[in-house]
Amino acid sequence: MGAKIAQIEYCLPETVLTNEALAALNPGWSATKIETKVGIRNRHIAASDESSMDLAIKAGQKLLSFYDAELIDFVIFCTQSPEYLLPTSACIIQDRLGLRTNVGALDFNLGCSGYIYGLAMAKALIESRIATNVLLLTGETYSKFIIDSDISNKSIFGDAATATLVTWSEHDQIGEFVFGTDGAGAENLIVKNIGAKNHYTCPEGVQPELYMDGPEIFNFTIETIPKLVRDVCSKNGLGLSNVSYTILHQANKYILEFLTKTIGLEPEKVHIDLWEYGNTVSNTIPIALKDCLDKNIVKPQNNVLLAGFGVGYSWGAVVLNL
Repeated sequence: MGAKIAQIEYCLPETVLTNEALAALNPGWSATKIETKVGIRNRHIAASDESSMDLAIKAGQKLLSFYDAELIDFVIFCTQSPEYLLPTSACIIQDRLGLRTNVGALDFNLGCSGYIYGLAMAKALIESRIATNVLLLTGETYSKFIIDSDISNKSIFGDAATATLVTWSEHDQIGEFVFGTDGAGAENLIVKNIGAKNHYTCPEGVQPELYMDGPEIFNFTIETIPKLVRDVCSKNGLGLSNVSYTILHQANKYILEFLTKTIGLEPEKVHIDLWEYGNTVSNTIPIALKDCLDKNIVKPQNNVLLAGFGVGYSWGAVVLNL
């Protein structure tokens, strides 16, 4: 008994923040410089009254236009920007999508590694016969945590949501996983001034503020991810030459090119496409995989390596045999 990805859909907010608009906010920047440095031309930004859950519901509705909602028996939602501290967003999503009430539903809080963790949970639910059709959702609105003066983070992060149907299959498409965690790096990518430690909402006049230590995140990435890629290949009985295509978390162009060279991957077999999306956190891998499938970049019987890494620190990888 195995699991496979049956369908992926995604949703992007309507508002687009261009490099030209960013450059206008900071005379020291230029649109060309931003695109050259981070590989991003545009990023989609959620409206003030639009949440990660709203986007996830839209992505779920797109997916369910192809599948009978009655067949879904578990909902998993990955987000670090939930609409409420409680109740669980996945419970509301169950109702809004018109799913049965005899389904499981849960949220989990992870960033750039979240899709890999979600696939692992979906696979485990299916192979343990707890579920047959799992709706895996990711949704993120980091823009709500970025203050107006933080042009650096504004240039990187975009908002989005995705929906993936993971279902039972005689052919186990989702291979073996490798995971890692190092909480010692927690404060290098963090939103401190919100949550139960301080208040259930931010103190009056204080906006939730995303802090990222870019150099430390880069150091973590180059020290950890090459080994992650080698380990997940080994666990799946593959060499790098047997990997048809690699989709790494789309952090920024510079990191992806550096990892490609450091790991020894063939550049033409590594996905780099942040131009129109930016870094959408847990959404980058499913968006990239959907685009690759639609464009026939990855094909049946291909071994596709997925690897997510970032906030936490948290990382994970898996190989799909499509």
